[in-house]
Amino acid sequence: MSSLPSPTQAALQLCAPQDFPPALYMLATPIGNLADISLRALAALHHADRIAAEDTRVAQRLLDAYGLRKPALRCDRHREAHAAQHIVAAVAAGERVAFVSDAGTPGISDPGSRIAAAVHAAGLRVLPIPGASAVTAALSASGLDLHAGYCFAGFAPDKPAALHAFLQAALQQSRVTVFFEAPHRILHCVQALCALDAQARLVLAKELSKQFETVLPGSAQQVLDWLQADPRRQQGEFVLLLQPRPQAALLDAAAQQMLQRLAQELPAARAAAVAADLTGVRRDVLYRWLLDHKTVRG
Repeated sequence: MSSLPSPTQAALQLCAPQDFPPALYMLATPIGNLADISLRALAALHHADRIAAEDTRVAQRLLDAYGLRKPALRCDRHREAHAAQHIVAAVAAGERVAFVSDAGTPGISDPGSRIAAAVHAAGLRVLPIPGASAVTAALSASGLDLHAGYCFAGFAPDKPAALHAFLQAALQQSRVTVFFEAPHRILHCVQALCALDAQARLVLAKELSKQFETVLPGSAQQVLDWLQADPRRQQGEFVLLLQPRPQAALLDAAAQQMLQRLAQELPAARAAAVAADLTGVRRDVLYRWLLDHKTVRG
């Protein structure tokens, strides 16, 4: 029986027809499970002349796992501006430079954006190699209503007043707010949310792709109770997803009566559009409210 090719060999076979030109490659890496590297990412790492890494020790563990050897340049947030000069020079000289953060997609609450901007400014190519992202992983498993999109907000503020303002604004948004939180602040953050709205719909995603992976949907109070039930649950890396308050629920009786009256004279879509102009509530929310509460003209 013939042995299967290694992941790196398989990657090179599948990507053989592809071109890997001189460029900066913004390369997504696993967020916890080393098996979550893409085959195209392995091929790009193989063809890279050098690696720029948020932490070269973390990058080396990934390279070792797949039998790759590359010179590496440390490029954390404090060295980003200085390293950008070397990377621009390398790409201008015809090299392929792969930038990797410690986990996930570079530039998403990680170093990388300043380097990409510098390479763009030099008139050189920046190419994405997509892959793992804690943001999209959490969204895909959240079960939240994403029809209006989402807003990624990075890390929540740590100062109490700023956190209160941040959460209050998120509850009033039309889109789901996705943000990161540190383990030493997770309890305080959810407590602050409970003080604003204990029934707010929240999803806590913890240690995604790792041994103690948890995706917990519930009210803010239910998530707080879960965290407090065992202090060990407050450890790890967290992504929080907050569903805003339903805008239709904010309609007072007069606004509801107006909307229903409009629907008697106009098709539902048009009635919702007119009411949206008058109330400031999104048209699609009003349209669904009409369909749920009254038989209206199509």
